[in-house]
Amino acid sequence: MLINADLHIHSRYSGATSDRMTIAALSVEAPRKGITVLATGDCLNNHWLQEIKSCAVIDEGTFEMNGTRFILSTEVEDASRVHHLLYFPSLSAVEAYKEKIQSKSKNLETDGRPNIAMNGEQLASLAKDVEALIGPAHAFTPWTAMYAYHDSLESCYGTMSPYVSFVELGLSADSNYADTISELHRLTFLTNSDCHSPHPVRLAREFTRFEVSDATFDEMKKAILRTGGNKPVLNVGLPPQEGKYNESACISCFTHYTLEEAMKRRWKCSCGKRIKKGVKDRIGEIATFKEPRHPSHRPPYVYLIPLSEIITKALGQHTPFTQSVTKRWEELIGVFGSEIAVLLDADLEEVARVTVPAVTTAIQAFRDHKVIIIPGGGGKYGTIELPSDDTPVIPVSLGPKNSQTSLLDY
Repeated sequence: MLINADLHIHSRYSGATSDRMTIAALSVEAPRKGITVLATGDCLNNHWLQEIKSCAVIDEGTFEMNGTRFILSTEVEDASRVHHLLYFPSLSAVEAYKEKIQSKSKNLETDGRPNIAMNGEQLASLAKDVEALIGPAHAFTPWTAMYAYHDSLESCYGTMSPYVSFVELGLSADSNYADTISELHRLTFLTNSDCHSPHPVRLAREFTRFEVSDATFDEMKKAILRTGGNKPVLNVGLPPQEGKYNESACISCFTHYTLEEAMKRRWKCSCGKRIKKGVKDRIGEIATFKEPRHPSHRPPYVYLIPLSEIITKALGQHTPFTQSVTKRWEELIGVFGSEIAVLLDADLEEVARVTVPAVTTAIQAFRDHKVIIIPGGGGKYGTIELPSDDTPVIPVSLGPKNSQTSLLDY
């Protein structure tokens, strides 16, 4: 069976998260985005763990509410500020891991994403002890990421590097970026939302499609490890230009710079603030190859822009959180069942019967690769524009046209 999974989210017990990040709300919103499995996030936090326990138990590592499956996960920050993702096989494994790190963390029960005074090698060794999976979160972003502070997996994880089985690409990178780095070729790439809100513009804005026998932790683990016939078959995510750190830019005024310009300025913007190195430039520094060399196990990467973002532009709104955008999103989901169906699979004549012409035209532009992307950087998301005769921006390629025709092809 094929399932869509978003394996990096946060609870309302992490910083800067919505109060609506509850298990109940997530269980309802996930299927409307086309998601079968969510990672719980924040499972080391006791308050969130109690909420997880309100779900029906499928097996030791799998839980369910309203038809949505959950597997146990967390994100932690190590002593060097690098973030790591962990997936646990059972509640007992979570408790055992907590016991091992208890003395090394001052905010284990007060922050969903705790700081742990240990390095990547130590965290991975403890993960192996409890049979949890571990890998770098949003590996390329200029803050709190492996490649922000290390030049290699071994530098981060030491002797435990062979145990690392996956890398999360993050919103500002894709498979083409990451597969210019040879040490990543053996790893499974995960595309996840890292969402702090259940709003449709955030939840499952990136996800991974897996081939498994059942939607359980054990089957997901085998898929990440690519064993027993299980495997990822599709990475789905934003065009990397939409990420907040795609290009090098000022963290205050968001002026963009080439790598050469930033270096000449010693990473200081004309406004006096700091220029933050973008993912594209960082990968260029550490790349093994000038062009990506995809290993045979690497699945296709399909680019998606959240439907609510497309509707926002179609209606001339400034934010996807307005009532008018929500209304149009709800009416489409109500008819076609999920966001994936609307964006990629629904017949446009049927879409036109449900919504206003501007929204139909915008969805057609997305499918035809005519959406224009103005790259992000410095902590500001990239933006999209719909095509017009006088748009003075060169469209950013969304990849081969046949990669976007239908997720049913994979």
